[in-house]
Amino acid sequence: MTIDGRKVTGTDSYGVVNPATGEIFATAPHCNEAELEDAMAAASGAFRGWQRDEGARRAALLRAAEIVAAQVDELGRLVTLEQGKTLANAIREANGAAARLRYTAGLEIPTDVVHDQDGIRVEVGRRPYGVMAAITPWNYPLIVAAGKIAGAVRAGNTVVLKPSPFTPLATLRLGELLQDAFPPGVVNVISGGDELGKAMIRHPAVRKISFTGSTAAGKHILAAAVPDMKRATLELGGNDAAIVLDDVDPAAIAPKLFWGAFQNSGQVCTAIKRLYVHERVYQPLSQALTELARSVRVGDGLDPISELGPVSTEPQLRRVEELVADAKAAGGRIRVGGARIGSRGYFYAPTLFEDLTDKARLVAEEQFGPVLPLIPYRDVEDAIERANATHYGLSGSLWSGEPARARALAARLDCGTVWINQHLVVVPASPIAGHKWSGYGVENGSLGLLELTQVQTITQPRP
Repeated sequence: MTIDGRKVTGTDSYGVVNPATGEIFATAPHCNEAELEDAMAAASGAFRGWQRDEGARRAALLRAAEIVAAQVDELGRLVTLEQGKTLANAIREANGAAARLRYTAGLEIPTDVVHDQDGIRVEVGRRPYGVMAAITPWNYPLIVAAGKIAGAVRAGNTVVLKPSPFTPLATLRLGELLQDAFPPGVVNVISGGDELGKAMIRHPAVRKISFTGSTAAGKHILAAAVPDMKRATLELGGNDAAIVLDDVDPAAIAPKLFWGAFQNSGQVCTAIKRLYVHERVYQPLSQALTELARSVRVGDGLDPISELGPVSTEPQLRRVEELVADAKAAGGRIRVGGARIGSRGYFYAPTLFEDLTDKARLVAEEQFGPVLPLIPYRDVEDAIERANATHYGLSGSLWSGEPARARALAARLDCGTVWINQHLVVVPASPIAGHKWSGYGVENGSLGLLELTQVQTITQPRP
């Protein structure tokens, strides 16, 4: 761990499993109560000076980006070992982490003059909260951690960050590397399980919480933040629908739809999780997707021929198996896949289901794995209504041979992000703002940066 600029091995540890083997391959420190207190004290102490020098904050972020960019191979390999994704995608994630740090350094925090007459000048500016507690997920451990750190420190906050206990290694290494860019105490990275996360949320030093993970956990965090009036930004689950209109070229869009659903073995908050296809193009599109699912190479992420890695955790694999069994019992038909691959590790075949109603759990719930229900429709109004008939509202996409036709329907989808003829295309400037149960507040981009500040109004006599 990294606390107040120091490497801390801790007095206890736990095993980290490689999902490609199902075996423990490393250990990570388990932060105890005293070490958490040290981290919070370090962040509180560092905040006093850190908040005052905006130029130093920009320079530190640029330096951090350089450091991460120089270590993408090491960081990427750690991500593959602990999370399972292919090495090429893991290195891409590491490069994305560097890009987030670099991009955030250039963002502005505005001061607006809202009144300047009658002898009165009123300025509205922003100031940091103080100590931010950040908790990150196991599906994209590195880029999410870098994004949370970047926004927090650019705004003038200090950070105590805990990665998922399933994927702590790359983030712990990131914490070590960043000490060459930031003063001691500005960025602290600790590790442990759910109880440590709860202790972080309750800690009186924390004034801002940033969490990415499940909706259920997000609700608990929000409730725990209320007694101390802590502010929270929550990026939560999704059950994202893609709607394919009747004028598409099935062969042309099938690869984009496939990877929009199955990237990272379907373990993406914003991945396609329900695919509504107009009946006119349903058969050729479902056939093209089936051929892709059969041809994709699933294997150890360190194997250069692998295109998809394993499901990342054993509990998530069990959930995928449970939802597949439920879908079969509900009358669903497996078009391709539907079973584990091999007896070692957490590999699961890319799976397509047909003949399911919207009430089936695989359609109504977030599967977060390599399984996709295909649902034909006749009337686009019906498809939009069904896409919106969920507690979730993270993202969605519309597909048409005439992009303007899809664009005209975008505002009808009740979700924070809508893609046209693409899915999972994200740039650092793109804000993430889930609707309904999919989020609370905004992450990423300039709006996400402002979320990490609080408004301050200054009124003075006009010069």
